[in-house]
Amino acid sequence: MGRYIGSVCRLCRREGEKLFLKGTRCYTHRCAVDRRSYAPGQHGAGQRIKLSNYGIQLREKQKVKRIYGLLEKQFQIYFSKASSKTGNTGFLLLQTLERRLDNVLYQLGFATSRKQGRQIVSHGFVSVNDQCVNIASFQINENDEIQLKFKKKGEKNIKDNLELSKERSVPAWLELDPVHFKAKVKRLPVREDIEIPINEQLIVELYSR
Repeated sequence: MGRYIGSVCRLCRREGEKLFLKGTRCYTHRCAVDRRSYAPGQHGAGQRIKLSNYGIQLREKQKVKRIYGLLEKQFQIYFSKASSKTGNTGFLLLQTLERRLDNVLYQLGFATSRKQGRQIVSHGFVSVNDQCVNIASFQINENDEIQLKFKKKGEKNIKDNLELSKERSVPAWLELDPVHFKAKVKRLPVREDIEIPINEQLIVELYSR
C-alpha cells in the first residue's frame, strides 16, 4: 500500500493549522506551524490568495485526508461507501474514518499519533476479540474488545505513550483499561464525539460537483 513519505510539517503548513501528525512533538516550540505560519515553498510567504468555493471545499477534503493519513484513492473509496449508505453522507464518512483501528489506538492513547498507531497494528501487536489484526484500516464495531500483546520492551513504549497522551481525554464511546492494555468499544462514535474541527458538508459538496 502506498503512503506519504515526505515532511508532514509541510502538510500542516499547507492547511494553515496544526493537524498533530507528529503527535506530542506538535506541542513543542519546534512546531513548524508556530515558527512559519505560511504555506511551504519558495513563494509561500508572499501568497495572499482568496480561495473560491471550490478551493475551500478542496482544502477541507485535503485536511481530513491528511489527518487520517490517507491517499487520494483510499479517501475516494471511503466517500463512495459512505454515499452508498442511507443517512448523512458526511457523518457516515467521518464515523468510518474514526472506526479505523489505527485511529482507535491513537484515541485511546496507546499511540501518540495515527501514524504510530498504524505501525503498532502492522507489527501484529493488536488483537480484536482475541484475533490478531495487522490491518490498520480494520473497522471496529460496537462491543469489540481490543488488547495489545507484546514483549517487555514494547510494554515500556506503550506505557510511555499513555503517559504522554494523558492530557488527551479518551472519547466517550471507548473504555480504556491502561493497566492491562485493554479497551472496549462501548458504542459507535456519534458526531459530537469527533472533536476535530471539520466541516464535512464541504467535502460532500465537493464530490457532488
